[in-house]
Amino acid sequence: MNSLTITAVPHIPHIQPGDNLAELILHALSHANLALADGDVLAIAQKIVSKAEGRLVRLADVQPTDRAIEVAAQTDKDPRVVELILQESEEISRMRKGVLVVRHRLGFTSANAGIDRSNVAQSGGEETVLLLPLDPDASAGKLRDEIAARLGVQVGVVITDSHGRPFRLGTVGIAIGVAGLPALWDRRGEPDLYGYQLQHTDVAVADEIAAAAGLLMGQAAEGMPVVLVRGLNLPTRDARATDLVRPKEMDLYR
Repeated sequence: MNSLTITAVPHIPHIQPGDNLAELILHALSHANLALADGDVLAIAQKIVSKAEGRLVRLADVQPTDRAIEVAAQTDKDPRVVELILQESEEISRMRKGVLVVRHRLGFTSANAGIDRSNVAQSGGEETVLLLPLDPDASAGKLRDEIAARLGVQVGVVITDSHGRPFRLGTVGIAIGVAGLPALWDRRGEPDLYGYQLQHTDVAVADEIAAAAGLLMGQAAEGMPVVLVRGLNLPTRDARATDLVRPKEMDLYR
């Protein structure tokens, strides 16, 4: 019988810029008596990756451009935050009062370019926001390599973030960084139960892992940013989360 276990890893400390994330995760796993094995997948919340990589920005240090001030007036947002959103984006997709949806420089479309202040410590009256990692796929690969070097096991790594969807309410976990497993599993040509050959079945495996992990990570004060997924038996593959981004020429809604 196939089985899948999803376990939140406890004892992850509050991450600070410059922290060795792989070392802290492995320490937490050991403390919880969780031993990694080949084929395991670690789903890791983007926030702790961004914090370790120092992607924190004090709004007091941001000087908005005229364009940012103009967009801020139309969206009723802080011009300094809008300036950061524009810096992190290729183009604006949609905007109105309270809403600014952009195509991020990493390719996906999301609200506010993924910039957030939830679960970001504030001190001294200086408001601070958190940006996405510069290269989440590279971050995932680095974590995977460090774990392999320390333990000799080959695990997959998925860096997750919470995104809304254009035609459905609510947020769901998606993969923004992937290493050691297929991000997109092409199952075209395989037979179904009745022998029909699949024609259009590409499975967003990394997104499915991110969504499942999100059930344990939570969105508020749960404090569980690392989740161990075991039992998937996925092939090891040199893939990237950018494999999941729909090319512009295939976007019927643009």
